[in-house]
Formats: sequence, C-alpha cells, structure tokens
Amino acid sequence: MTSFTSDFTMTIGGKPVGGAGTFPVLNPATEQEIAPAPDCSREQLDEAVAAARAAFPAWASTPIEKRREALLAIAGVLAANVEDLKRLLTAEQGKPIDAAFGDVMGGAMWCQATSTFDLPVHVVEDTPERRGETRRVPLGVVGAIAPWNFPVILAMFKVAPALLAGNTVVLKPSPFTPLTTLKIGELLRGVLPDGVLNIVSGGDDLGPWMTSHPGIDKISFTGSTATGRKVMASASQSLKRVTLELGGNDAAIVMGDIDVEAMTEQLFWAAFTNTGQICVATKRMYVHKDVYEPLKAALVAYAKTVKVGDGAQQGTQMGPIQNAPQYKRVLELIADAKAKGYDFLIGGETSTAPGYFVPITIIDNPPEDSRIVQEEQFGPVLPLLKFDDVDDAIARANASDYGLGASVWSADEAKALEIGNRLLAGTVWINETQHITPMGAFGGMKQSGIGSEGAVEGLMEYTNAQTVYVKKKAPVAA
Repeated sequence: MTSFTSDFTMTIGGKPVGGAGTFPVLNPATEQEIAPAPDCSREQLDEAVAAARAAFPAWASTPIEKRREALLAIAGVLAANVEDLKRLLTAEQGKPIDAAFGDVMGGAMWCQATSTFDLPVHVVEDTPERRGETRRVPLGVVGAIAPWNFPVILAMFKVAPALLAGNTVVLKPSPFTPLTTLKIGELLRGVLPDGVLNIVSGGDDLGPWMTSHPGIDKISFTGSTATGRKVMASASQSLKRVTLELGGNDAAIVMGDIDVEAMTEQLFWAAFTNTGQICVATKRMYVHKDVYEPLKAALVAYAKTVKVGDGAQQGTQMGPIQNAPQYKRVLELIADAKAKGYDFLIGGETSTAPGYFVPITIIDNPPEDSRIVQEEQFGPVLPLLKFDDVDDAIARANASDYGLGASVWSADEAKALEIGNRLLAGTVWINETQHITPMGAFGGMKQSGIGSEGAVEGLMEYTNAQTVYVKKKAPVAA
C-alpha cells in the first residue's frame, strides 16, 4: 500500500494552517488510517471567511480575463500533479486508479471549459433619454461543500464558476475524503491571490457552521436530499443563496428492440460505475418483457467478469463503498430484500474481511413499493423491473420524489426521444447515460435539487442581477 507521510494542512488566507485537532482518514479498502486530517475549529472557520471577505473587493474588480487565467492555472496545477493526486485519491476514496485519474483530470477540464464562459450583459433600454443594462455581479463569499464520491471534479463544479464570477471561496471537502483536496490547496498557494480560495476540513459540525455563518453569502452543496433540506433550512436564516445538487433514483427504460449483446456492457456500467456511488447512476432498470430474460442473464454473466477489489491494485474495476455509514446502509437494503424473499440473481453476500466491499448485486423484479426500488441505494445493488406497457413504465419511472437523471434505451431513436421527453428529470440520455459536460446545464427536478451547475446557467448561480440606468444629458440647443 502506498504510504502518505506528509502533514496535511488547511489553506487559509494563502497560508498553511493546522487544525485545532485532527481526525483519522481511512482507506475504505483496508479500513486502515491513511493520515490524520486537520479538524477546523469555529474560530478557524471565522478566519477563513474573514480572509475570503478581505480578498473579495480586489478579486471582484479583477478583470475577467485575469480570472480566466486563474482558472487555467488551477487546471494546469491539477494536470501537472495528477500522478500523485490520483494515488492519494484512490487511497482515501477507494476508486480504481484510472477512475481517480479521471476525477482529477475532470476537475482540470471543468476549470478550463468554465474559463471560456462570458457573463451576459443585456441592454434593456437605449433611448434618447437613457440607457439601461442588466449585468451580473458577484455575490461575495461562497461556501462550497463537496461530496466524497467525486471529490475533485465536484469541488471544481463549484470553485470554477464561483471564481470566474468574481467571488471568493471557502471550500470544505467531505470528512471522508479531505486529503486530496487539502493537497490541492497546498499546490495552489501562490497561484491564486491570498484568501481567494480557502480550504478547510472538519467533522460533522463544520458544515452547519458554514451554512449558518453570517459572513458567507452563498452555499453550494452536493450531497443527499436529507442533508440538502438541512442546508436550505440553515441558509434561510440569513437568506443565503443556495445551489443544491442532491440525490437521485434514476430510472432507465430499456425497450424490447435493443440488441442485448451490444447493450449489456453499457447498461451494466450505467448502474455500477464508481461502485454505484453516482447521483446519476441507474438505480432502477425497467426492462421490456421481450428482452427481460436474455438481458438479465447477460448482465449476470458480465457481472461475473468484473474484478472487485482495492482500487490501488492493477486490474480492479470496482472498489469498495467509500465509508462505513454508507456501507451499512447498502447492507441494510440488501438485508431488507432478503427478508422480504426477493430473488437475487447475483450477489447479496456479506463478508467479514477488511474493507467496505459489497458484491455486485442484482435483484429480480422486486415489487414497485419495495425499499430497493423506492430508495436511493448509492451502491452496487440494482433492481431489474419488468414491464409490458411503455406508458406504465413511464408512470412508474416518474412516481418518485427524485428527478435528477433518466435514460431510455432503444433501437428506435425517435421513439426513445418521445419517451424521454415525458420523463421528469433534469437530464435525460438516449442510449447512454452519465455524460455530463461543462457546456450543458446540470440540475435536478423535484427533491433532486435547486439550481444548476455547468454552462452559463451554472455560472449565473454565483451572481446577482444588477440593472444600471444612465440618464443621458439633454442635447445642447444650438
């Protein structure tokens, strides 16, 4: 196992800062401590917010071209250090090395792409009497709270548009995966002006301190819907702006005309990429009766070829569940399905070996009201659900409190698009899934979130609209 001996520090006002205490960060494949992380105190959070607020006026007045250069510099640092960062990320997150490489380089790509966006200016009036323009101005200090499933790229979903818009940032990584983000903060010292990007780490108290902090003007949060409700309630006390990218229970509708052999691998990874720990992973797969039996057999056969193990080991395709609480939740859903007598096509076993490993598990046509269908599992457990009538499948897919993503799979693209247009989800894919680009707005319907990330829509989430009118001088009489 790779050893990480460096002392990890927070970045506050451009300087390294140790925590008031520390907390252990575990490798989920071994349950062994990788390193201690600094535990930010309330006073240190105050220092980080004060540093961000002090840096804000100069950063907000910095020409946008210079802010673009700063995003490109962040991208360059990530790319230049990807070899070390990916190994650290695998150690703390559990994902395979290649996937960790993609997480880091995805963050670099997000910064680079975001640097190309412009803040729109709309001329609302231009008459002999006056000229009026609506422009976008920064909010102030942004509190960015990133999750543990994609620690780097999802942090950059927030940092890149916030900085380009002229805000300063206090970034908090998940306490389960803080080390790579702290290391990135170290690498960026001197690259950005002091105080523009502050990175703090801590336990369960730090997030609520941020959401209620009077010096923070906006919270951008990615995580569960349950926590998102708490974030929104806390932020409401000072009317903070919020962007919430929350949970999903994404449905896939697989039509009876698909080529099972050609589609099996794609459909498998739609559900099981990153060990199923993706907000837009397929969580419910509705399969037409004409292909239900051959597809379930093909998925099980393919699953048996997939190597599950320590992400640091060569050839590993799926790592462990990232943390103990989520591991226990996934096992609880499996136990519930067993207790109810549902049929397991593969998986469902438990292990006493070290590591938070859950075997690939596929459940055969459980009831629609079962927990494994109605709840977001966020792990490698997939219910296959049979349908005959497509209207019924659409109704079942839409009968959820969530509305993040959905996909339709069919040889008839026009028919698939017609079905997709009826699905209540922020993003709909036809014959693919999980494709997310900085050029497209990404967000959820219903309880899957508020606001957008990506594209100009996401950039404007970090701004206020300001309209300025200029009264023109009356023409001087000849």
